Amino acid sequence: MQAWQGQGRHYRAALCTELKQPLTIQEVAPHPVRPQEVRIDVHFCGVNFADVLLCRGQYQEKLPLPFTPGLEFSGTVLETGADVNTVKKGDRVIGVSNFYAMAEQCVIDQKSLWKIPENVSLQDATVLPVSYGTAILALGHRARIQPGETVLVTAAAGATGLAVIDMATNVFRAKVIAAAGSDEKCKLAMQRGAQSSVNYSQGSLKDAVKKLVGSGGVNVAIDMVGGDVFLESLRSLAWEGRIVVLGFAGGNIASLPSNLLLLKNISAMGLYWSRYQHRDFAVFSKSISTALQYYQQGLIHPRIGAVFKLEKINDAFFHVMQRKSTGKVLLSLK
Repeated sequence: MQAWQGQGRHYRAALCTELKQPLTIQEVAPHPVRPQEVRIDVHFCGVNFADVLLCRGQYQEKLPLPFTPGLEFSGTVLETGADVNTVKKGDRVIGVSNFYAMAEQCVIDQKSLWKIPENVSLQDATVLPVSYGTAILALGHRARIQPGETVLVTAAAGATGLAVIDMATNVFRAKVIAAAGSDEKCKLAMQRGAQSSVNYSQGSLKDAVKKLVGSGGVNVAIDMVGGDVFLESLRSLAWEGRIVVLGFAGGNIASLPSNLLLLKNISAMGLYWSRYQHRDFAVFSKSISTALQYYQQGLIHPRIGAVFKLEKINDAFFHVMQRKSTGKVLLSLK
């Protein structure tokens, strides 16, 4: 065990004390480190749509108040428990928590940490777990995309949308049609590797896709919007096409017309990435280690949309809620 010299030192954390209300920054007492756990000095934390939903009481999971949000982080090891053998004091790591990473410190089980290679910055590494872990499992594990296939990506300029474009283009060698809600976002998606783009605020997504690929349709659709965008993406699929549902950023959950599945032998499936952490840890862990490997090899290029200091957490949430971000939003704890 490597003991930490500042055991009694309080640290700052973002706290949700009441749902649908602004978060507060408070000094909190450190938790003791159990045998399998590691204390991390947090440098950066990702701000995800799931964090916003959790603090509004609209996420699939509910936490007792008060709580600290934050799913993913990067930092350095401060202290290790007696049975920890995967990391040591001073190691740079990324981690995935079950919400509580938006703090200057966190204590986490060693198996939820991955060492950051020397040539990867802490800031860039923070982008990888949720966005790229999701993209890897959506495209590879669920849709089983093949080289040369065409994939339609909705909410394409968000953090996960850009990760899907990056992975589909540069790793899976697929063709990408990026769909987003403004010309500016479509332009960014094209700059990041999409072959074509559609602004779905200006008319029918299905009609626009048909103009691009003809009546054959797309092989895969990755949807994060829901509602009518999901339905039009579903109707844009080719024979034996696959659609993967990642979320409902548009706020509406569509009912699935199952006759469409029958007529073109298409498949509709979901991906709840963080659930794999508890249901199939090997798949979950591989998605993160693979993302780190691809980054190291120069195959993928994460984009950071904005960085906020911890005390600006409510501005960061507003930025995500308004869908202003074009890339991953981070909190800087330093």
